Amino acid sequence: MKPFELNWINREDGVFLRTFLQEKSISKRALTDIKFSGGFISVNGKEVNVRHVLRAGDAVRVIFPPEVPSDGIRAERIKLNVLYEDDVLIAIGKPAGMSTIPSREHPDGSLAAGLLGLYEEREIAATAHIVTRLDRDTSGIVLAAKNRHVHHLLSDMQKKKLVYRRYEAFAEGMFSDESGVVDAPIGRRDDSIIERMVRPDGQFARTSYRVLTQYDDFAHVEVKPETGRTHQIRVHMAHIGHPLAGDDLYGGSLRWIKRQALHCGYLSFPHPLTGKNLHIAMSMPEDMKKMIH
Repeated sequence: MKPFELNWINREDGVFLRTFLQEKSISKRALTDIKFSGGFISVNGKEVNVRHVLRAGDAVRVIFPPEVPSDGIRAERIKLNVLYEDDVLIAIGKPAGMSTIPSREHPDGSLAAGLLGLYEEREIAATAHIVTRLDRDTSGIVLAAKNRHVHHLLSDMQKKKLVYRRYEAFAEGMFSDESGVVDAPIGRRDDSIIERMVRPDGQFARTSYRVLTQYDDFAHVEVKPETGRTHQIRVHMAHIGHPLAGDDLYGGSLRWIKRQALHCGYLSFPHPLTGKNLHIAMSMPEDMKKMIH
């Protein structure tokens, strides 16, 4: 497998290579890996160190060291629903009931293990760089990077709110307002390692919602989390008196569906290398569609 590399033409005289690479979002950790783990940095075809002074027109090439799959995740041959893929990114449609990464309770059958199996089959030297995680019983789009540097770029984009996710959910009860914003801090419940709750000393969290259709006992809502706290949508909807159908952890009924009726159906972001806007969509799974029909 050809190693991952990036190439640029420098436009300014007198710039230190280290400064140039920092401006290209090459992290200090990446530079350390390149130096000690088999990577390569060259200017005009000649290997140099980061103290090299660049001239306008210099061709800068960075070859990243090959990655070693994580020892903590065993590769598994799992059929994955690939929604989008290129040389550095892959988006998978995750079904409800599949863990994003292995856990003590569910060590096998995770999306991350399936990715490693796919990489192994294609002889891609990479580990599972998950960018957007979903709870085990939430369905929808999961984005992953194929190398550490692109993962770093996407994580930075998430902090800058450039990675946009939109969810569909079925929330119980009759909504008095067609839309709203839940602005309430979230923290761990004192007597649980899993459950979260709204609490004054929690982390800042904000979720907006819009009612698409109101039915007799629940509503089909579009939900947009502005932050990424654990169980955020589930906690916030329960907090305003509209727990998600099927979410018995937070007060939802199992009458219509046996898992939280939550689906990440849309993801958009600028490509971390090309800047081109990507839009990825996935329709609701059958168990949620049945609630409408």
